[in-house]
Parts: sequence; structure tokens; C-alpha cells
Amino acid sequence: MIVCSCNVLSDHDVRSAVSAASDLPRNPKQIYGCLGCSAECGRCARTIKTIIDEALGACAKECCSGCPHSRHAANDEPAQEAAPAFALAAC
Repeated sequence: MIVCSCNVLSDHDVRSAVSAASDLPRNPKQIYGCLGCSAECGRCARTIKTIIDEALGACAKECCSGCPHSRHAANDEPAQEAAPAFALAAC
């Protein structure tokens, strides 16, 4: 089914772009970028977002830290500041 008549994109094109992308696209603008086009009239954006959400399933929202698609892996979290090695003397 054609979901974007301006760019002649089908629902299959959108689903393929979601599954082929290394960084999961989560919005229509990212899908347009993956497919090498841009939004023209924008009437398809809501439909494309629905297809993305269906294709991603549980990963449609920002993934949790245990998910392999997460951008926030445990190793990427900023390290907490270490306590200073010395203390200032009180006068």
C-alpha cells in the first residue's frame, strides 16, 4: 500500500527502512532520511509513525538499558565523580 504519494513510498518501504537501519529510526523524518527523500505535504507522517511503532514493537519507545537497541548501554553511562584525594585544611 502506498503511504506517501508525494515520494511514492509504500508501507513495505517504511518497514524495510526500519529493519535495515543500524540506529533504529523512531520518527518519519528519520525514515525519509533513510529512504533518501524528504517530507513534501506531510499528510503521511502520522501513518508512517504508526507503521514505525508497529515494526519496532516493544522498542517503539526509547529502549531500556537491557535492550540490545539501547543507546544507553551500561558502559556508556557517565562515570560518577570521584571524591577528591585530599581535603582542605580548616583555618
